[in-house]
Amino acid sequence: MTNTLFSFGHGYSAQALSRRLTPEGWRVVGTTRDAEGTDAIRASGAEPLIWPGQVPNLDGVSHLLISTAPKEDGDPVLAALGAEIAARAEQFKWVGYLSTTAIYGDHQGNWVDETTPPAPTAKRGRWRLLAEEQWSAIPKLPIHIFRLAGIYGPGRGPFSKLKGGGTRRIIKPGQVFSRIHVEDIAQVLAASMAAPNPGAVYNVCDDEPVPPQDVIGYAAELQGLPLPPAVPFEEAEMTPMARSFYSENKRVRNNRIKDELGVKLLYPNYRVGLEALMKVTEQP
Repeated sequence: MTNTLFSFGHGYSAQALSRRLTPEGWRVVGTTRDAEGTDAIRASGAEPLIWPGQVPNLDGVSHLLISTAPKEDGDPVLAALGAEIAARAEQFKWVGYLSTTAIYGDHQGNWVDETTPPAPTAKRGRWRLLAEEQWSAIPKLPIHIFRLAGIYGPGRGPFSKLKGGGTRRIIKPGQVFSRIHVEDIAQVLAASMAAPNPGAVYNVCDDEPVPPQDVIGYAAELQGLPLPPAVPFEEAEMTPMARSFYSENKRVRNNRIKDELGVKLLYPNYRVGLEALMKVTEQP
């Protein structure tokens, strides 16, 4: 019997997962908000569905993945299809919700893990936490929560920023961020799908939280570019969204994905990840 994954919001991370699953015989259906996203979904091996618009058919679906952005009142998938998903709860072998480590809020650089009580301060964290709670409240639904750190990978990361010019190293003493390569997200999700544990929460990040200026500096070094200028955080011109990221400072533990899922990260730190990306960018 063919496993079928229905993926709501089949973007960057979900496409990495479908590239892993479809060679193994999975059927993957992924939604996009408009026709412009259909080519990328097909390229990942999945079948595109424009939603909202076309009606999702959940018949025969064994696995669900949700990575749609929440709104102030919670998750848009549940707003539209909550009653149907609840009625089908026992149909699914596994349901995954892609959340964010922003739900932990600010811990002044200290470590957090999955047992740390959520205390989001930024809007994006509060909305994600509400969506987590909504999905977790559905009886008998085999929900798994994945709290993702900052995502990078091919086409998304510091190299593209450096090529665009005007990149700065914003310096805020003591500030660190966690990050995760998109291929490691895919392998964590695949490992969870192979060993479901309904109700589980997993932090998905690499082993080494570091100051953001270290990542930019190493990317410049790899490309043989001058070190971008350092700008104090207080003097930096930033969008409100970008500034909000600096309002929260924490180190995120990832022991659970290793201990429970047996994951060995492909890119355990930013240096290994950037070196691999550099090889991809150098290909003709």
